[in-house]
Amino acid sequence: MVSSPSPIEAALSKDRRTVFLGIIVVAVLAWAYILYLAWQMQGMDMGAMGNGIAMAQVRPWTGVDFGLMFLMWAVMMTAMMVPTASPMILLFASVNRNRREQDKPYVSTGIFLVGYVIVWSGFAVLATTAQWGLGSLALLSPTMASSSAFLGGGLLIAAGAFQWSPVKYACLSKCRTPLGFMMTEWRDGKDGAMVMGLRHGVYCLGCCWVLMSLLFVLGVMNLLWIAALAAFVLIEKVSSRGHTVSRVTGVGLIGWGLYLIVAGAVV
Repeated sequence: MVSSPSPIEAALSKDRRTVFLGIIVVAVLAWAYILYLAWQMQGMDMGAMGNGIAMAQVRPWTGVDFGLMFLMWAVMMTAMMVPTASPMILLFASVNRNRREQDKPYVSTGIFLVGYVIVWSGFAVLATTAQWGLGSLALLSPTMASSSAFLGGGLLIAAGAFQWSPVKYACLSKCRTPLGFMMTEWRDGKDGAMVMGLRHGVYCLGCCWVLMSLLFVLGVMNLLWIAALAAFVLIEKVSSRGHTVSRVTGVGLIGWGLYLIVAGAVV
């Protein structure tokens, strides 16, 4: 005979569902925004936002252009990376629910998530700056893809090599073990939750930032490429063979990069 869940177990289950739903809502809204921008940039309905991003690829940037590009990158990173952090976010929510049931201090899971998003927003600043620099050197096409076989190939080779680096595995290990992170990095209070979110974001950034640079290879707004990179990062984090996946992919990326460079040299 199966016993019914206790009130605490039922509350924890409900809490996890609520947090998971929140993650889905955040991801769906972010992806909807990216789809909207991609639709505009294809010329279907060039409104102010899409027109501003498209025009910034063919003329010198203004401060407004930089702001629009930063917003695009920040939302894109949220869409791609927040779902991959869901195991950590759900565990954080469960721990806080337990603390609440035990009348211990607890904080909102949203504070942890904000810290995580802040880190990737910082990356968005760097990515926007890189896009501005590459665009100024005429190394990006209007679709924000590399127009140089040597740039695209170089990014692929760098990403492939990074897949074998100790830094990659150290950060990936932190991302793949939410319980271990929770046990070693726990801090009380709102400030503590923010710091934990920031630290987890830094580990995630250390694991994935080179992969995110590959958006410049096939196009920053190439939806299939965005989805493929996001899916790969998720697989790396949750698969029991994540390290093997990284190594195999690294070899493939290096081979792809060498092919692009050789093909570009021949042309």
